[in-house]
Amino acid sequence: MSVLPILFEDGEALVINKPAGLPIDRPRAGGTSLENYLDGLRLGFQRLPLAVHRLDQDTSGCLLLARHAKAHKRFAAAFEARQVEKVYLGIVAGPVAEDSGTIALNLSKISSAEKGWRMIPARAGKPAVTHWRVVERKDDLTLVEFRPETGRTHQIRVHALAGLGAALLGDPVYGSGEGARRTMLHAAALTVPREGKPPIAATAPLPADFAALGFAIDVPCPPPEN
Repeated sequence: MSVLPILFEDGEALVINKPAGLPIDRPRAGGTSLENYLDGLRLGFQRLPLAVHRLDQDTSGCLLLARHAKAHKRFAAAFEARQVEKVYLGIVAGPVAEDSGTIALNLSKISSAEKGWRMIPARAGKPAVTHWRVVERKDDLTLVEFRPETGRTHQIRVHALAGLGAALLGDPVYGSGEGARRTMLHAAALTVPREGKPPIAATAPLPADFAALGFAIDVPCPPPEN
């Protein structure tokens, strides 16, 4: 892949469709990362665009880039203030009994020599809230829409396991790692409000590996019920 798909573009922002497997930061051992594509994303601008937020290496979909430092500061502040609407789709590796709900579990980071680091639910952890609803059930798999209020590390992955009773399909840290070549999580839609300008709004089509498991829906997702 020589060029990353662009989902939104204007004078201060880009939203790209990040492929699964592409890390944001260059790995310590070397290899391809988002950095390899930034020069091609200048699109006439002198400076390289900067990633505003993070997606796990395995996660595909909407990634916001700022085209200059002032825009980066404003967008980062919008994320910090929880003004950004984020919609994810994930395949849960098991049945989900209810149709919708909200998971509010504080998260804390732990590490061990045996398993490395991971996030766990903990009363003393940082607040984390995720709204969810079932989109489709197929055999023993469940396609779930997640709308996180907060942006904690691995939030959706931990909330799926602890709140829904099963990890995301393919997740090697919080699940068995079986059933898929990657953790099946996709950043399907992103909306960033802007003062005096229309919001940044982008949607990323459902990836081929989701469709290969029998899931095929139109993105963007329907808005949550009031």
